[in-house]
Amino acid sequence: MTDETEPALPRAGAARVRQELAAIWRRHRARFVLVVALNAGAAAASLVPPRLIGLLIDRLRAGAGAGEVALYGSAMLAGVLAQTLFVLTAARSAWRLGEDVFARLRIDFLSDVLAVPMGVVESAGTGELVTRTTQDISTVAETVRWALPGSLISALTVVLTLVAAAVAAPLIAPVYLIALPVLVLLMRWYTRRAPGVYQRLGDSYGPTFASLDETANGARAVEALSLQGARRRSISDALALHWRAAVGRIRLRQTMLPWANLAFAIPVFSSLAWGGWLAVRGEVSVGAVVTATLYASALVAPLESLIDWTDELQRSFVSFARILGVHEAAEAPHAEEGAEPQTTQVELDDVTFAYRPGRPVVHDVSLRIVPGERLAIVGASGAGKSTLARLLAGVDRPTAGRALVGGADVASIPLALRRRHVLLVAQENHVFAATVRENVLLGHLDAADAEVADALDRIGAMGWIDTLDDGWDTVVGSGGHPLTGAQEQQLALARVLLADPHTIILDEATSAMDPTAARDLEAALAATMQGRTVIAIAHRLSTAYDADRIAVVDDGRIVELGSHDELVAAGGAYARLWALWRDDGIRSRGSVTGY
Repeated sequence: MTDETEPALPRAGAARVRQELAAIWRRHRARFVLVVALNAGAAAASLVPPRLIGLLIDRLRAGAGAGEVALYGSAMLAGVLAQTLFVLTAARSAWRLGEDVFARLRIDFLSDVLAVPMGVVESAGTGELVTRTTQDISTVAETVRWALPGSLISALTVVLTLVAAAVAAPLIAPVYLIALPVLVLLMRWYTRRAPGVYQRLGDSYGPTFASLDETANGARAVEALSLQGARRRSISDALALHWRAAVGRIRLRQTMLPWANLAFAIPVFSSLAWGGWLAVRGEVSVGAVVTATLYASALVAPLESLIDWTDELQRSFVSFARILGVHEAAEAPHAEEGAEPQTTQVELDDVTFAYRPGRPVVHDVSLRIVPGERLAIVGASGAGKSTLARLLAGVDRPTAGRALVGGADVASIPLALRRRHVLLVAQENHVFAATVRENVLLGHLDAADAEVADALDRIGAMGWIDTLDDGWDTVVGSGGHPLTGAQEQQLALARVLLADPHTIILDEATSAMDPTAARDLEAALAATMQGRTVIAIAHRLSTAYDADRIAVVDDGRIVELGSHDELVAAGGAYARLWALWRDDGIRSRGSVTGY
């Protein structure tokens, strides 16, 4: 295993990140200027005490009285109070600005996540997307809240301190520049290496999370199949990759910080030595030497903070690029001008598809589905049935050929528009932590209660819903009332009825139910879906028997196509399966063992 890992989701380029940062600046320009002004006031106020201390020393040497000392002391106290007021106001303004910026970022990111095609999410894995949703968002949030105002305060303090030193002690201040070559070389060295270090660190979180998540969620399979060793190696490899990336960051900082501390110490000792020599010669006052040395010492804290914040900004820049990369992976706009279905015709035109380059799982499939017909797709496990369903629904884009809806490339139709034409109901469906009614409304958010009740009644769900304590206002999903697999599937199918697409693809949508319940639901669906095109991935021959046509899939190819009677009469693969199902009594169990 190498230290490099290519992220499953794209990263935005540096130009795109700068473009987005510029857009944020334009949206909040006045508030940014206010934050800068307040921080500048705080930095300016912090320069008052060192300057007054130097002047007071000179006045004391000249014989200043108690009244004058009290006046200088009061002025220094006023400077400290002013600095405190500016800091508090600036921090409050920066926090409010940061939260507004971050809120917009979260909303945009969530919209992008929801627009990422399902195929991209599945190929990326849960680890990569969850890491960007949590780790990267958190990193950018901390930067918005702390690093941006902190680095701004530090930078302004450094600039104003240098100006104040040049004004207060023009003969001493130039020695500060002795540290400049060290700082320039150090920052050039750092900025060339930091992006790569943080990219590797950010990319290492996804595999780590994915390996841990898969092991935890698949604990029963791990135990049943004795996969403990394999999963332990997977986690160890992921953690080793993350460890190398984290050590890379530590080494980067270990190399940088000693040289940075040396550069920070140079102005302090140089101003004291050079200023002392000038004071002995009578060219500057002792107060000027003290002021210049205090200013040099005051530079250490903001410069150290600036180095730390620069480190955080580099990390955040990479995280921001990863967040923006989700937008690039999101659903693309029309690939063709005006790519909108003109009819309800659904077809595959010489389609080939491969999950991995060079290893196709669907080969040269052409299939035209008659609008309004019921088509059953049967085949052995791994034959390519579900892949055909995903291609027809636009979840995956063909490697070659075209999947069409109404003459338009289905994968090129915007997601919201596509779902009004074609909907895929998978075997596993998610129930959200919300009420039954709210879960069903996801199919059509503006549906009236009567429409929701009608959809639930048509798929036979109102019977068990009425037995719940709060009816359809009962909270289900995580932390709510538990549902059976059959009940979850009924809610998913009710969503489909509300969405009202002209083509519905059922990928073994009733497999979680017992045969009798599945048969009843299929009968109810058949009655309510008159006029719609229904494509069913069938694991029960009863489903295929009731279909208008049956497509038999083998090794990614359609080897038979026709009605039940035609295929039985042909004596091919379907006829053999039908005979086995009938003669061996599989009908009573309602499942197909070979297909």
